[in-house]
Amino acid sequence: MQELDPNWSLHSAVVSSIIQAGEHLGAPVSALLVKVGIDKHLLKDAEHLFAVSQVFELAELIAEHSQTQDLGLYAGRISYLDGLHLQLYMSTVCKTLRDYLNLMPSTLRIIGDIGEVLMQADKQFIKLQWHPLWQPSTQQRFLSDMLLTSSAAIVDSLCLMPIPVEQAHFTYPEPKDLTLLRATFGDKLSFNQAVSCLYFARESLDYPLTRLSHDLNASFSRPVELLFSEDAPKDIFLHDLRQTLLRLLPQGEIHIDRVAEELNLSRRTLQRRLSERDTQFLQVLQQVRADRALRYLGDKRLSVTEIAFLLGYSEQGSFSTAFKSWHGVSPLEYRQR
Repeated sequence: MQELDPNWSLHSAVVSSIIQAGEHLGAPVSALLVKVGIDKHLLKDAEHLFAVSQVFELAELIAEHSQTQDLGLYAGRISYLDGLHLQLYMSTVCKTLRDYLNLMPSTLRIIGDIGEVLMQADKQFIKLQWHPLWQPSTQQRFLSDMLLTSSAAIVDSLCLMPIPVEQAHFTYPEPKDLTLLRATFGDKLSFNQAVSCLYFARESLDYPLTRLSHDLNASFSRPVELLFSEDAPKDIFLHDLRQTLLRLLPQGEIHIDRVAEELNLSRRTLQRRLSERDTQFLQVLQQVRADRALRYLGDKRLSVTEIAFLLGYSEQGSFSTAFKSWHGVSPLEYRQR
């Protein structure tokens, strides 16, 4: 049997979701935390990492003490709400569900070393698949239930039109009590499947995302005007370029050809216009990231890992190194100040 990698880790938000669900289910959570070696005081640190093995053991003990296998369904709902602030930020850079789902796998990587969610077209459906890193967990409910519950809630809350789960497949055997599973995913449930996944109507890909109210939307999307107020009224080109960069950053792999395409310009024209302004593409990109990072760090609901994702970095270390080169301190030191 595949062994759990001792280096795999999870962010504290996942552990907090499990604890809150366990408390709701009446499990002796404080005692179980001590038993698995988790210091509850470290949960206050959003950047702290816990060993996956500890988290799995905690989930098993809570399920055993509460005498329910639905722990992942509760934890998934809590995880969805806990990450709602990130969804709000994403709604300012995406226009349709298709845009959002193109970013969704990268979003889930910020949770930690448990697996990946992938999207695939399947006839009249789009299929959201859960692929755990630790293969033996496919026969357990906790991870599948938590990730699929959170994913279903995200998808159904983003658009003007509701997007219910059409079908749900699970790799584990059929439980005796399906009440909460049906309430979460509907009646079309299949078990002992090759992959745990959710099916949504394919037409929902083009559903427009719900737009935030004017005041709230302004607080998220206004940074370009605030950060670059000197340039924006005077130079429409630089204003549009920075807006485009902000929208593309969460997708990662920002390069000049992609940006030029978004602006309906050739690479050569984009470079020429930047040269006319005594600047270069990488300079503008770095300035956008540096200034946007300060605004994100002002929102303490966002972890440094989430901020790194929103700025287009594949991992937190790269962002921290870049931030220190811009501002002379690490993101955590800046936030503490």
